[in-house]
Amino acid sequence: MRLRNKPGAKEKLLDYPQYVIHEPENKRGNWQQVFNNTNEIHIEVGTGKGRFITEMAKAHPNINYIGIEAYTSVIVSALDRAIEAEVPNLKLLNMNAQKLEEIFANGEVARVYLNFSDPWPKNKHEKRRLTHRNFLQMYENIMKTDGEIHFKTDNQHLFEYSLVSFSEYGLKLKYVSLDLHHSDFEGNIMTEYEERFSSIGKRIFRCEVQLPLVEKA
Repeated sequence: MRLRNKPGAKEKLLDYPQYVIHEPENKRGNWQQVFNNTNEIHIEVGTGKGRFITEMAKAHPNINYIGIEAYTSVIVSALDRAIEAEVPNLKLLNMNAQKLEEIFANGEVARVYLNFSDPWPKNKHEKRRLTHRNFLQMYENIMKTDGEIHFKTDNQHLFEYSLVSFSEYGLKLKYVSLDLHHSDFEGNIMTEYEERFSSIGKRIFRCEVQLPLVEKA
């Protein structure tokens, strides 16, 4: 599906540097200075319209959040949410996830959220899946020792694929739910997609995995 351009979206992103960080590669290794504190940094890869990351920032003011979204026409909606919420612990990046290592230094990120990522169902597109081992390697390179990846999807095939991918990579499975909204999990914050899918009875799958406890050089 081709996304429609939103008139004035690029200009609006430029108008709010307190939320949207431009030329983020210049902040590599210095993100705590951007937030002016030493709190942990959690990122969401594919932040969409920003409901999840904004609500997380509101709920956890002692954690720094960064939402990453490649599409300008989508992230401008996340900006609208951030402006309305007035959350100083939230920043947004309009960039492709393949450039994460250009943006964050080794050990700079404590947690990665992957919510309702594109399943890329064709086998020839496997490497585009955000839980493919190439992306896992990238996450490991920017995350601290014992960092975590939290993953949610409505796509059972992608979830099964991801569990195998996590296992083969050597990640530790900490939590798994095959039906999140009928589980005992507390504190769940829904994305726009999650609310839509769950309202029509689709199961939501969720897991948490942790990097191996190996000190980084």
